[in-house]
Amino acid sequence: MQIFKYKKNFIKDFEKFLKKREYFFSSKLPKVKKIIDDVKNSGDKALIYYQKKLDKYNTKNNSLEIFDFERKKIEKKIDTRLKKSINLAFERVKKFHSKQYLKGYAFNDEFKNYLAYNLRPLERVGIYIPGGTASYPSSVIMNSVPAIVAGVKDIIMCTPAPNNIINPGVIYAARVCGIKKIFKVGGAQAIAAMAFGTKTIKKVDKIVGPGNIYVNSAKKEVFGSVGIDMVAGPSEITVIADNKNNSTLTALDLLSQAEHDVLSQSILVTTSNNFAEEVKTKVYKLLQVLPRKDIATQSIKNNGAIIICNNFNEVTDVVNLIAPEHLEIKVKEYNKILKNIRNAGSIFLGEYSPEAIGDYLAGPNHVLPTSGSARFSSGLSVYDFYKKISVVKMSKTGLEKIGRSAMELADYEGLFAHSQSIRVRIS
Repeated sequence: MQIFKYKKNFIKDFEKFLKKREYFFSSKLPKVKKIIDDVKNSGDKALIYYQKKLDKYNTKNNSLEIFDFERKKIEKKIDTRLKKSINLAFERVKKFHSKQYLKGYAFNDEFKNYLAYNLRPLERVGIYIPGGTASYPSSVIMNSVPAIVAGVKDIIMCTPAPNNIINPGVIYAARVCGIKKIFKVGGAQAIAAMAFGTKTIKKVDKIVGPGNIYVNSAKKEVFGSVGIDMVAGPSEITVIADNKNNSTLTALDLLSQAEHDVLSQSILVTTSNNFAEEVKTKVYKLLQVLPRKDIATQSIKNNGAIIICNNFNEVTDVVNLIAPEHLEIKVKEYNKILKNIRNAGSIFLGEYSPEAIGDYLAGPNHVLPTSGSARFSSGLSVYDFYKKISVVKMSKTGLEKIGRSAMELADYEGLFAHSQSIRVRIS
């Protein structure tokens, strides 16, 4: 776990460290483009082909949809306690997102021109949920709830069924979220199906949800034909803590992201040399008992770091440079630091606010900007599922009052028809 000290050349050296983890989409693009083209040209036939080839599963009667009788059978594998936890997560996340209320506006200006800004929810949204070990009920809730609150009427879900294995918690979470149609289709082929439509899967207006490099490459490729949430990279956490904090808890918080992926990033920023060494020791000790030890070990070795700063001004500079997906501010003076944080996806304050609670049911969304994109973007919200439509109704007087200035601009830009379309109305 690399240790950096904030001194001369720190920024240059640390930026090199951050760049090591960049997501190289270009290496997967030829395969992804081939899959997308196959789905565009052959529809369901291509989906079934890739299902057999990649998921090692041959559907009976070539059925891609998971019908209700099958869903009920799968859901029987879930115990009551898990159902209650999923229900609670749904309720809390929905309550939080319900506060993200948006409304349009309308007014008449001084020339009696009517101007308005109307909001309309998207009509159809597709959610992608990974299969295998990265298949999480929480992903269903976090991606569905903002769309539900926004008023999206038709939400579909695609999830792979490798070796005919489907996560029961994911299927139950889909029921709680009111998702009527689920398709056992994964990878770039699922993204293509939702983006362009097939006989079985209707084209959607926007695709949201996590995925591997193939899924994210496909989302990047189809963007423009369909909306997407973001092109997400591996998980990240930055923790601000000092020697007044519990080193074991800090180490666990760092490992909570390291166990996601070998490319996950876990960084401690501190002002204490002793605390830095103590946390590093605890991380290595706790790694030995993690079920996902191999993944977490690679993540910590390649992308884990401890940064020792001289003061809290340097701490905030470092955090704003990282622009982390998740930021824990565990020091007692967290309010002083918080006001200077400009770049972060989601912030957790104090010793009793581990990032993990935000992954499940604190309330805010866990779909967050990664790879430094928190500098210019935000987490998934209700706002992502609205279209904003402007409305203009000019009065005769209003057009006469401002039309000549519009004509001046049109003439200056060399757009004669623009100018003339106004001139003939006010002459």
